[in-house]
Amino acid sequence: MPRLQQVRRNESDAPIVQRMYDQLFGEGVDPVDTPGTATGTSGDWWTVFALAPDVLEHAVHGFRLYANPERTLSPVLRELGQTRAGWLRGSQFVFSQHCKSCRKLGMSESKIAAIPAWQTSDEFSDQERAVLAYTDALVADGGRVADGVFAALKTFLSDKEILEFTYITAMYDMHAVIARALRLEFDDREEPIVEVAAPEGHDATDIGAATS
Repeated sequence: MPRLQQVRRNESDAPIVQRMYDQLFGEGVDPVDTPGTATGTSGDWWTVFALAPDVLEHAVHGFRLYANPERTLSPVLRELGQTRAGWLRGSQFVFSQHCKSCRKLGMSESKIAAIPAWQTSDEFSDQERAVLAYTDALVADGGRVADGVFAALKTFLSDKEILEFTYITAMYDMHAVIARALRLEFDDREEPIVEVAAPEGHDATDIGAATS
């Protein structure tokens, strides 16, 4: 379950909430009682964001922005950035959803599978490698972009395309962080890094002392 309250259909009269619930879950359906979207998610991203309808509307405008046909940026490059951002942030939700978007754009299964280890793969063009290197700098390095990475990017993309790519990728970095923090959708999972108990009757061993 997500960490925040979910909003039932009858608990909000905000037009954006009612409109998105109708579109994603079916007209009149309460997505808290009857969760599930066509893409296989529970849909609790939407029911939690409905706590603040203006925040939900702002997020929806962001989705419309990146999908706007007036964007000059290639949709394939955009999805590479979004998918890689999900992987780097450890968001199963963002990564999984945008793998599907890559596939919808005609990206091969081998290329999608190579996104986590793009540095060692020959699946990507020089342009795509420049975009992926820039994505790593945006997300993993917090925007600290080496001059060489940026110079490579500028050989392939216009200034406007770089701005669009930067904004959209950073937006999906944010969504990945939010999904993990609030345990939304596929990011509703236990922390994998926990202590593994020693066998019964055994205490901790000082390996350094034992081997010196």
